[in-house]
Amino acid sequence: MKLTDIRDNEGATKKRMRIGRGIGSGKGKTGGRGVKGQTSRSGVRIKGFEGGQMPLYRRLPKRGFWNPFSRDLNEVNVGRVQAAVDAGKLDAAAPVTVEALVAAGVCARARDGVKILGQGELTAKLVFEVAGASKNAVSAIEKAGGSVKILAQPVAEA
Repeated sequence: MKLTDIRDNEGATKKRMRIGRGIGSGKGKTGGRGVKGQTSRSGVRIKGFEGGQMPLYRRLPKRGFWNPFSRDLNEVNVGRVQAAVDAGKLDAAAPVTVEALVAAGVCARARDGVKILGQGELTAKLVFEVAGASKNAVSAIEKAGGSVKILAQPVAEA
């Protein structure tokens, strides 16, 4: 069997209906649009119109809001940082920043910063310069002899 021999089973596919190609085609003249009126014209139709009934998008309640000051942070556990140090991808002497974590492959991209979470074991003495850290993470880092510096949040531009 070759790739060129592969095809659908008989009757699995149908040719598409070519509309507006004469009355002999069965879909000629008006092309399945009926006669006259708004819906027979091109480019015009009341979207979401339900015959006078209150449309679905107006029946459903509005929920929530978008916070313009929210930050999209990478979340990294201390165990993941320790694994990167053990693998030699992260330098224990240099401070652990977003750029260092991205270079080590711990984070895919920088986003708005990184938040350190406390899951896992940390044995290396590291200095963290991050956007945030949980209480468990801070205690685990300080227990290993390291320190955490929380960076100031950048002021949002108006």
